[in-house]
Amino acid sequence: MAQVWLYSIVSVLIISATSFAGVLTLALNQKNQKRIVLYLVSFAVGGLFGDAFIHILPEAFETLGANLKTSLLIVSGIFIFFLLEKFLRWRHCHVVEGEEHIHPVAMMNLVGDAVHNFIDGMIIGVSYSVSIPIGITATLAVFFHEIPQEIGDFGVLVHKGLSRRKALLFNFLSALAALVGVVVALTLGNAVSGFSAALLPMTAGGFIYIAGADLIPELHHDADPKTSFIQLIMIALGIGAMAALTFLEV
Repeated sequence: MAQVWLYSIVSVLIISATSFAGVLTLALNQKNQKRIVLYLVSFAVGGLFGDAFIHILPEAFETLGANLKTSLLIVSGIFIFFLLEKFLRWRHCHVVEGEEHIHPVAMMNLVGDAVHNFIDGMIIGVSYSVSIPIGITATLAVFFHEIPQEIGDFGVLVHKGLSRRKALLFNFLSALAALVGVVVALTLGNAVSGFSAALLPMTAGGFIYIAGADLIPELHHDADPKTSFIQLIMIALGIGAMAALTFLEV
């Protein structure tokens, strides 16, 4: 169990470090930044779908069985992430727009991001409690998704009047909520029978929702054939990366 805690804590610290990704875009103009972020979002779509369908769902069906209960847990994961986005105004601003784009206020963005990071921490903790390979693939899927999101969050905070230094600091503090999520998930996993097994299909549902309902619509904003083709390649690469990681489970 000590190994599970170690892997989980190290993983969320790495994920939290992605909160500094925004600083890497300071030297880019807005057009190039938008293009790069869209390609990162495309790769994240493949990573999230790949992890859900190649790793998490097969593990969930093997653990809980291919039955109504498992299917309902998957659907409940989709509903939970939908409700979070609705009622907490959780918004993934992956693409930095111009002045005409209306963002949530900076504080709401930070609160919503903290909730999101808390859930990411729970996902990582539960995944490692199932197996180390599943934990690694879940961490990578979250990592692929976090990079473009953190770039967008940084842009929102700066756009709302925070200095670059404060934006990085507050973004990082928000990211540390993932540590709390890990502690909660691993503690409940030890205390509540079947907790980790039940949360696994819900995690898959959440990944499917994020990729399908949150990220893919952003890719449709740019209908240029060349850009669309590159997006398709990046999605395929994300799925391929997750398929390649099946060797970890051998």
